Amino acid sequence: MGTSPLLEIRDIEAFYGDLQVLWGVSLTVMKNDIAALLGTNGAGKSTLLRCITGLHSPSSGTILFKGQDITAMPAHHRVETGIVHVLEERGIFPDLSVIDNIRVGAYTVKDKDRLKKSFEWIYDLFPILEERRKQRAGSLSGGEQQQLSIAKGLISRPELLILDEPSLGLAPVIVLKLFDVIKRIQKEGVTILLVDQNLKRSLGISTRGHIMENGRIVLEGPAGELLQDPRTQKAFIGR
Repeated sequence: MGTSPLLEIRDIEAFYGDLQVLWGVSLTVMKNDIAALLGTNGAGKSTLLRCITGLHSPSSGTILFKGQDITAMPAHHRVETGIVHVLEERGIFPDLSVIDNIRVGAYTVKDKDRLKKSFEWIYDLFPILEERRKQRAGSLSGGEQQQLSIAKGLISRPELLILDEPSLGLAPVIVLKLFDVIKRIQKEGVTILLVDQNLKRSLGISTRGHIMENGRIVLEGPAGELLQDPRTQKAFIGR
């Protein structure tokens, strides 16, 4: 478990027009942890992620990264400071090759030796991507495309990796392998904020969990305790 905060969100409120979608949201992600952010569709998770990455401006509150106030920092600067968001839509370029897709994610990396080592790391995590590095990304399976999406985010060696619904639409056996890789990424020094509808798997690999309902954090604590808490199950009726 991490001993120092990497990301601190303090009393964030956010609107779309006149509609308020976040209400005083606060949470802390500790360095080298996996923090699960869970909730049903419409709970406010995506808006919170957009506030963290600079794609949506909160109306009030503060976002700190490594102790620095980034609340008003432009999105591209947040990438340069070490925050990468792997989108639910995967964000790959289907007509580009696998290797060219990964290179797109490396636009902030200027050091050739560092880039070479990052590619070696990526291919060690996802061997299939090395095998298919010259293949058109659009021809990959769903699971392979998800691996590519994560690889594109990891190539810059971020300090905080935000994963938005990585298991969406994948077969159970692929989900199991994917969560194993996510855990390995964390063990190799990347802090992860994980948003996923797979409650059991998400809390199973996380250090802490945060449950959102109607734009508020309604429950949080050690992941193992949340998994056993009947209030967590109530928030995910049918899951």
